[in-house]
Amino acid sequence: MDTEKPVKAILFDFGGTLDADGAPWKDRFHGYYRDEGLALDADAFAPHYYAADDPLVGGIPETLGFDATVERLTANLEAGCGAGDAERGRRVAARFTADSRATVARNAQTLAALGEQYKLGIVSNFYGNLAAICRDVGIEQYLAVAVDSERVGVEKPEPAIFQAALDVIEAQPEECIFVGDSLRRDRTGARNMGMRFVWVAPPEARAQADASADDPVIGSVAELMDVLP
Repeated sequence: MDTEKPVKAILFDFGGTLDADGAPWKDRFHGYYRDEGLALDADAFAPHYYAADDPLVGGIPETLGFDATVERLTANLEAGCGAGDAERGRRVAARFTADSRATVARNAQTLAALGEQYKLGIVSNFYGNLAAICRDVGIEQYLAVAVDSERVGVEKPEPAIFQAALDVIEAQPEECIFVGDSLRRDRTGARNMGMRFVWVAPPEARAQADASADDPVIGSVAELMDVLP
């Protein structure tokens, strides 16, 4: 990793990065529904997921917590997938939230340690309630900034959403590392801003994508300390 300028801040994606080890929400929901017997492959499931996810953007209270957000998403999924099985939706939501909370709790230990040396923040394409989510899952106290795409009106990989975080923490892009699971949104956005990037990715994702040799790759945020300059 390039260390020409000392690192002042570390910015994270939320969904798929802090609440899962490189697995996006769409892929996780597909896996849980597949375990429940839903006979749709990943490509067939994707439009159902997006149709369930899109109405939540700007369509839920900014104070809505994590579990309630996931429950609304699964309710939309049940309606869109045709079965309308409320009990199945509750099982999927419960599993999703339990797994997410366990991962966030583990990663919170890393955030606490990093916060002793760096300014920390989140930049996420989210629904408008990211601040409430961070508070609900117990990581708000470690963050100097949490930028929600719905609140600022621009999404990753657009530079403006990253700049919104930099303005708050008073840092230059070269002084920041961005940690995320999406090469298209997180890596592209970070590189275009001049930030260093760390990719959180499970082994199967690494096998399917071309990660630059200049970008450290980790299996979870808990491994981040091992690759910092």
